[in-house]
Amino acid sequence: MSELKLRPPSLIYEMASRPSLYAEAVHPAYIANMKRVVILGRGASGKSTLAVSLGEITGLSVIELDKVFWQPGLVARGRDQWVTIQERLAAEERWIMDGDLGPYDAVEIRLRAADTILFLDFSLLRCAWRAIRRSRERADFWWWLLTYHWRGRPILMEAFANHAVDAELHTFRKPEALRRFVAEVAANRGLKARTDNR
Repeated sequence: MSELKLRPPSLIYEMASRPSLYAEAVHPAYIANMKRVVILGRGASGKSTLAVSLGEITGLSVIELDKVFWQPGLVARGRDQWVTIQERLAAEERWIMDGDLGPYDAVEIRLRAADTILFLDFSLLRCAWRAIRRSRERADFWWWLLTYHWRGRPILMEAFANHAVDAELHTFRKPEALRRFVAEVAANRGLKARTDNR
């Protein structure tokens, strides 16, 4: 069973905003206008599961960046090519981009285009356990996972500050907070659909 199983919606969820963490309600008008969503986080944090769930709720197209970036044989694309591909994808009006490519990434491209950023800042222990359960991973994946907090994460924090100044940034440190957020989006989207069908 997915860890994003919907529960009764709550008006409170865990949210990070520049510069501190605080709790605040999700405004229905904001949810209705959420059209370009970037999902980031440590490996095996549940980014793809979240993207699929939100895609089903919102109707936004889901783009799994791992499938776009990696060439056959897990050969990485060059940076210039990856920038061009992201610019093309980000030019579309409605999407969810899921993926964190660590040292290979050019995350600033999609951050500039996003109106919403969902950062899954879960613990190493949780992500490592999920990675072990889901599949065998390469050695470089485990190195990225283990060093993420003091290498990858600070780079993202700087990128958020420099390239996502107009986006809503939500940081989730507990799965329960993420479930509440998804439930809130589902509840408000359902309300909007019922209103539109009158």
